[in-house]
Order: sequence, then C-alpha cells, then structure tokens
Amino acid sequence: MSKANILVVEDNEDLGQTLGDVLRKEGNKVSLALTGEHALTVLEKEIINLVLLDINLPDINGIELLQQIKEKDPDILVIMITALTDPKPAVNAMKMGAYDYLMKPFELDELKLNVAKALETHDLKREVKLKSKEEYPDNELFGETKPIRELKKLIQIVASTPKTSVLIQGESGTGKELVANAVHNWSRRRDKPLVKINCGAIPESLLESELFGHEKGAFTDAKILKKGLFEMANNGTIFLDEISSMQMSMQPKFLRVIETQSFRRIGGTSNIQIDVRIIAATNRNLEDCIERQIFREDLYYRLKVMVIDIPPLRDRQADIMPLAMLFIERNNKEIGKEIKGISPETQERMLNYKWPGNVRELKNVIERAVILCSEDTLLLDHLPELRDGVSKLAPSNEFPSLANDDDSLEAMEKQHIFKVLGKNNGNKSQTARILEISRSTLREKMKNYGIA
Repeated sequence: MSKANILVVEDNEDLGQTLGDVLRKEGNKVSLALTGEHALTVLEKEIINLVLLDINLPDINGIELLQQIKEKDPDILVIMITALTDPKPAVNAMKMGAYDYLMKPFELDELKLNVAKALETHDLKREVKLKSKEEYPDNELFGETKPIRELKKLIQIVASTPKTSVLIQGESGTGKELVANAVHNWSRRRDKPLVKINCGAIPESLLESELFGHEKGAFTDAKILKKGLFEMANNGTIFLDEISSMQMSMQPKFLRVIETQSFRRIGGTSNIQIDVRIIAATNRNLEDCIERQIFREDLYYRLKVMVIDIPPLRDRQADIMPLAMLFIERNNKEIGKEIKGISPETQERMLNYKWPGNVRELKNVIERAVILCSEDTLLLDHLPELRDGVSKLAPSNEFPSLANDDDSLEAMEKQHIFKVLGKNNGNKSQTARILEISRSTLREKMKNYGIA
C-alpha cells in the first residue's frame, strides 16, 4: 500500500482510533474527525487522498458531507461506513461518487484491502494526469567523459537527500531538465509526481494560480476549485525551469513555500501543508540578477543549498560523436531511414564546432540532417550550419557594430535586439526582460525586422 493522507470521519472515537492505528501501521498518515464540521476543517488545511466516512454523524448526514467533499474536490476518494442493515443509502452514496462502502461490523483485513484498492486507483489517476507520452523520453544523461561522470556522481549524492532544494545551472540546451529528471528518479520520491513548470512561459497574471491553485469563486472565471502544481506535486518533486524569469512580485510567495512547506490557494482561508522537493534551473547568472535587482537574494540562497553546474558540450568534446550516433539511431527509427555513419570530413567539422546551443542544437542539427540525407552516410552538405560555420539555431555572439551616426533609429534598434538575443542564446524571455519590453512586443519587433 502506498503512503497516503487518510481522513477517518467516525463519531465513535474508540472505533476511529482503532481504524487510524491499523492504517498508520500500513505507512499512512491518518487524521480523525468526530463530526462533519471537524472533517471540513481538516479538508481545508490538509491534502487528503482518501476519506473513510461514517453515514451517521451527530451534526450532518454522511451523504450530505459526501456531496460537499465531492463539490470541493472531485479527486478525493471516499469509502462510506454504515451500520444500517439497509444498504440503499450506501449504494446511493456510490451513485453520488463514493468509491465503495463497508457494512459494520467488518473485518480489519477487509478494511485494509478496500483502502489498498482505493489508493491504487488514486495513484493510477494521478499517474495518467502527469505521465509524459514521449516515444523517446530523454531520461538518461548520455556521455562518458570526466565532466559527465562527475555530474552523475553529484546527482546521486543530491538525490539521496530527502528534501534539499537544488539549483541547476547551465547554458541553454545543456540538459537541465534531464538533470532534474535524474535527481527525482534516483530519489526516494521516484514513485511520486515530478511536476514541471517553465516560469518564463506563463504570464505573471496566471503563474500564481498555476502554482497555488484557486478556490471556487475566488475570481470571476473561477467556476470550480483548481488544484495548483504544488498540490499536485505533494510527496514528490516540483521543477521550476527558468526561475530567473519569475517576477519579483511572485518571489516572496515562492520563498514562503520553500520555508514553510505550505501555501494557500487564491481565495482560500487556510494554509495547506505539503511535502515537496524543489528543483530550480537557470541559464542566467542569478548573482548578476540580484545586482540588477530582478531576483531576491534571500530566495537565491534558499535555492542554492545544493548547486549542480552542467558543463557545456564544447567542454566534453569526446561525447559529441556518441551523442550524434544516438540521435541518428533514434531518427532512423522515427523517420524510417538507414543511416549508418558520418563522413570523416563532417566528423572533423562537428568536433571543431563550438555548439553554442549545446546538446539541444546537436540533436536538432542531426534530426534535420537525417531528413535531408538520402544515402547511408551523413555528409557536410546535410549539415548547412556546420558547412557555413554559423549556427542557425543559436544566434552568434559576434555582431556588426553600428555603421555610422546616420543609421536610422529602426536600424539601431534591430541591431540591438539581435545583439541581446545572441548574448542570451536566443532566449526570448531573457531578452525581453533585459530590453524591458514584453515578450509579445519582442515577438512583434522580431517579425517586423525579419529576425528569425
């Protein structure tokens, strides 16, 4: 039976304590409520996976309480308990959404079996919601060079800690998400959710709702209760990519979650306790962000309890060709090609190329080359980025200076946008922040100026 948070709602305190003791021995956390009102208070403050609910309660009918529970959170599983000889109320409860029912008196083994089945259903539902459907999930850190071996050792050390916050640093395309996957998969939380969010891809107005969720009626469009990502990640891991893009107004709220392991839904009145490991990633120097007053120093030190620095691809040259062959093999299967290798001239050019977009750029270059190739060997002509010596996937860091004082304002703006994009490896969120414009404005200007 998996560890779960269970609420026993039973007005007979002796029976409630007995049920709680049995379920705790199975590894669960159990709360006991003697009344319906007390049960609703517990549900406000804690994340509950399963409720054992007596139909006869002193202050509210169990059927009415079931309805309130399901209106509040349809995902909570409820097993009804009844001493009535007539099973109709329990059957009606199942029609209203209860998972199952137990007739008093019942054997404790019967209770444990029903609870185990209910929790298995709960875990399967959550897994379906969170599971990735990639055919080739890049869940391994590929490479045998010294930097990558040292990286794997560090990940295993970090993964063995129960709750330590992790900050992953590395250039764009180095595989920060793969490292986050590895920390989670090598930890004791591996069978719990790994929830991911890109802080730079969600507007500030929606980020708080995404992270913390909201109560029904919290604002105009809040027609139902919505669970936030922190709640979905309970007992597991939450990965926040591009943490440097988080707005200053959100950072103190996020800091409080790290410090207290609790949060409050938008429109909520009670704090909800959670148990999550927080992994953050950035391709920017956060100390520079602190100096520019766009990132909180206290949040930075809370995140960098353990720091994992990912080496760029140019610093592990011996991994380039094995990675290229891995990507060729995967694309052969996907596209239906039979490419067996890479010409010596192309290999030499690949090894001398700086790969500003790192492993992501290599992966994209190989995919394009496999599509273009009609033979069994990749040639330099199939890799125009390397043939021409300029990456089309990551802007160059070399930029022409402004020609003269007679250049138009538009020409100067175009060159400046291109320069800032290049310095940030094409990252639009970072570029927009540095230029102090919105992402949509940046996209419009790039479109107008023909910047790919």
